[in-house]
Amino acid sequence: MKKLLYHLLIVCTTGIVLASCGTSAPRYNYKELAQASIRLGMDIDMKDNHQLYVESSKWLGAPYRGGGTGKRGTDCSGFTSNIYKKVYHKKLERNSDDQRKKDCSKVSKRNLREGDLVFFHNGRKKRTASHVGIYLKNNKFIHASTSRGVIVSSLDEEYYRKHWLSGGRP
Repeated sequence: MKKLLYHLLIVCTTGIVLASCGTSAPRYNYKELAQASIRLGMDIDMKDNHQLYVESSKWLGAPYRGGGTGKRGTDCSGFTSNIYKKVYHKKLERNSDDQRKKDCSKVSKRNLREGDLVFFHNGRKKRTASHVGIYLKNNKFIHASTSRGVIVSSLDEEYYRKHWLSGGRP
């Protein structure tokens, strides 16, 4: 009887140890998160998509270049395409209106979530997306501005309020 209990104890212990092998606390690079938080000018919470914030922060200050897709020069859709490829492993179209029409389902401004795309018109063609960015949180989004390169802006700024077209969830 002792032998049976001993073997049962060994089997149960082994089962518990093996079952717990696959679970571990997530690993955070706190230095990288702190740097991203400072660069982006916003707090990054534990529930946030850390990879989105860290990768986005690495692009801050990249100059604008029409047709560009790299940190040495990018346009708005090149920026969103690169971030989505790196963070979400999704391929997006290389044109802001195509991203809106082909890659996304429509989302209202009040239902935006972290990582959603935000689309704007140029004032002339109000049904065509001429600009795109990535929503972060607290009405802030990151995008490649033609005049200032990759920056964080607020949806509350007058220009973006007037030129808002839609949100999109890829």
